[in-house]
Amino acid sequence: MPAVRRAPACLASVIAGAMVLASAAAARADFVPGGEGTGSETQVSGGQHQEVISATAGAVVFDRSRNGSGNSTGPVAAATHWRPPACYYAPKYTPEQLERTLEPIWAAESTGYQWDAEQRAKYVEGHPYKDFNKDKAGEGYWWDSYVTPGREGDPGALDCTEDIFWVGTDDDPPADVPQAITPEVLAQLAYAEIRVPATEVDLAPENTTKVNLPTWAWLDGATFKPVSVTASVPLLGIQATTTAEPVSVRIDPGTADAETYPASGVCELRDGGIGEPYAKGRADETPPCGAKYLRSSGDGSYRLRATVTWKVHWTGTGVDEERSLPDGVFGGEQDVVVQEIQAVNR
Repeated sequence: MPAVRRAPACLASVIAGAMVLASAAAARADFVPGGEGTGSETQVSGGQHQEVISATAGAVVFDRSRNGSGNSTGPVAAATHWRPPACYYAPKYTPEQLERTLEPIWAAESTGYQWDAEQRAKYVEGHPYKDFNKDKAGEGYWWDSYVTPGREGDPGALDCTEDIFWVGTDDDPPADVPQAITPEVLAQLAYAEIRVPATEVDLAPENTTKVNLPTWAWLDGATFKPVSVTASVPLLGIQATTTAEPVSVRIDPGTADAETYPASGVCELRDGGIGEPYAKGRADETPPCGAKYLRSSGDGSYRLRATVTWKVHWTGTGVDEERSLPDGVFGGEQDVVVQEIQAVNR
């Protein structure tokens, strides 16, 4: 579908007002495909109120039951400049809903005669759609853009500039609309929902160590385990599950006067864990993961930073094998006090 001219900037506020009217009129026996994206909507069928659950993000529903949870978790950030889409297209209106949304806007004449006339020609007069495709009710939906939650102020949220378009129930969305919902786009949206544990490594000695004494570092294998989020559009019968697995931790001692183990500072996942817990009697051994400070921190401390790299992959509807997404990283800092070893001369 070729790019087409969008409405004037003032249309956003006009549509918002129109949607209030439309939602009041939506208490009818037609399905609300995407709703407002803010909760649930009620429709009436046969005199009975039925609850139609709209999605957490427009037409997209997230299953976070296998995600990281709690106050000590945070989002992974792609190690590259890549980011999940800030906007996307998904089903939003039935033919009657689109009519109830656009007609009040045109009647208000707030978007200009020329634009209104072009839109009426497009959706009503057969260039290319006729009467909002009401003769195709039940055979497809009108798709429109959504802004990914949390990305409202992102410049990328303005990238979805296509006019509302029709997609038949048995058709794929237009191939030249890259943000149209597909399993791959769902996987990317699920990526943005991934939450992983705060990165604080266990240290031995804990918090306070000595100059030239190897400091062991490791991650709790029970805490740092794979997490995943599934994104789906029930209306379309498509889904994708994005999984993040910890693969390594990079240790930055917080000072140039230190050595890391291994020398690269990157401790790889081995035998289900990263690093190795310290055991009594191994103080003089070289740890598989850790650091050795060469100078005291004086009256202060060094800020050790540990950054975990998470390998991210996904699978979904119509996908036979796992596919990769950019690695994610999430780090944290902790204070390490380094003291001089006190010697007693006799």
